[in-house]
Amino acid sequence: MAPRLVKGFLTVGGWTLLSRVLGFARDILIARFLGTGAAAEAFFVAFSLPNMFRRFFAEGAFNMAFVPLYAKALEADGTEAADRFARDVVAGMVLILTLLSVLGIVFMPALVLAMASGFAEDERFGLAVAYGRVAFPYIFLISLAALVSGVLNSAGRYLAAAAAPALLNIVFIAAMGVAALFPETVTAWLTAPRAVGWALVLAVPLGGAAQLGLVWWAAARAGHRLLPRHRPRMTPALRRMLVIAAPAALAGGVVQVNLLIGRQVASYFDGAVAWLNYADRLYQLPLGVVGIAIGVVLLPELSRRVRADDEAGQQQSYSRAFEFSLLLTLPATVAFMVVPLPVVSVLFERGAFDSDDTAATALALMIYALGLPAFVLQKVLQPVFFAREDTATPLRFALVSLAVNAVVALGLAPVIGWPAAALGTTLAAWAMVLLLWLGVRRMGTVGRLDARARTRTWRILLASALMGVALWIAALALGPAFGGSARGLALGVLVVVGMGAYFGLALLCGAARMADLRGAVRR
Repeated sequence: MAPRLVKGFLTVGGWTLLSRVLGFARDILIARFLGTGAAAEAFFVAFSLPNMFRRFFAEGAFNMAFVPLYAKALEADGTEAADRFARDVVAGMVLILTLLSVLGIVFMPALVLAMASGFAEDERFGLAVAYGRVAFPYIFLISLAALVSGVLNSAGRYLAAAAAPALLNIVFIAAMGVAALFPETVTAWLTAPRAVGWALVLAVPLGGAAQLGLVWWAAARAGHRLLPRHRPRMTPALRRMLVIAAPAALAGGVVQVNLLIGRQVASYFDGAVAWLNYADRLYQLPLGVVGIAIGVVLLPELSRRVRADDEAGQQQSYSRAFEFSLLLTLPATVAFMVVPLPVVSVLFERGAFDSDDTAATALALMIYALGLPAFVLQKVLQPVFFAREDTATPLRFALVSLAVNAVVALGLAPVIGWPAAALGTTLAAWAMVLLLWLGVRRMGTVGRLDARARTRTWRILLASALMGVALWIAALALGPAFGGSARGLALGVLVVVGMGAYFGLALLCGAARMADLRGAVRR
């Protein structure tokens, strides 16, 4: 693997892994105190609103338009010219995000209905509106943090931007710890969980401020001056970014509509919003560690190579990212399919989260796991288009995925109930990947996997399947332990067995080489 690329993957992936582990700790506490009740579902909807707009603006249209232009300016004209462009973008974003935050707070009841109209008839609606008004300004903070992170990533400085998401989870955990100082005992907490709900909601803007502070400090230390010195103005570079961003914004909107469809379907089934959220947190671990790492590192890397007209380098970057994603994603997919119940039970089943919640969450996890490779491969394939400033083609593909999701989720909900929401998301992801893959192949050499990636793909598939067999046998042997006090230890043994079997089989099958692994660890 290209050393620069793998070093970036490991830096971002490592910090994202820490963030996801802290996220698990956060969700274990939420499940312990809130379970799947009204406060839990209201919080999940309230927190998803600024996150939805974040993915739409910060990680969608803005990131896919800003990063290639900033990376090219950095390559061609140097840091000062690139930072002038970034300052113009900051000035415009401050104005737009302030307006968006005010509108979101004012029209929060309509946003909650758009997200979860099934809440309208019960107490969840009022709670979600109140929580949402406190949480929504997070969009302002996290979008600016995404801009500064794009500057750092384009300059090859991944550490602070990768570490920032961990701060949010630290603030969440600390907030629940502070809630413990309330005079109620832990037993009383379980019957009055809204104190914990308010602690979580107040932590959202505080966590956003911490994230923005960290990346801004890191950018300043690296010599990037990003504070605007004038009112927003329309420069040629900014106009070019908006032209590129428009299709990406529409594509991001399509993705968010997909999420809205699933949330709407789930909101009509008591507990389903929470079950899907807990399952989402589990499959987000490999998606975050691998998919986000690849997406963050690959786009500026490909943008530089496109600028230099380096077709061989583009093919190598694309191939290594494809290979890296499958190497770490497929075993997670198999594991979530084979042993979902033990994973969910050990992590979440305590306090207000009972065995029925475990069974429902495990089912959602299995459905999401089927789409996990597709979710990650999108992060590999989309940058190939975005590096060429082509955001229109992914938009067309996203519209097709929207249709697939709507037909499956809405059409099957009356038949199979809430699982239709997860199934629609999974099938839509695979439709998107198929279209992206066909589009990339039409680009010629740069869109085709090299011989090494093609050879290793089937070997990774074989190693993952054999690991699944080993994991299934180990789960049967450890079955009695999962019903007792040693269930945490049993899950730990299961994880060790799965990891050991997979990497041993991967080396044996030739899916990976020890030299590659040693080199990656050294870097």
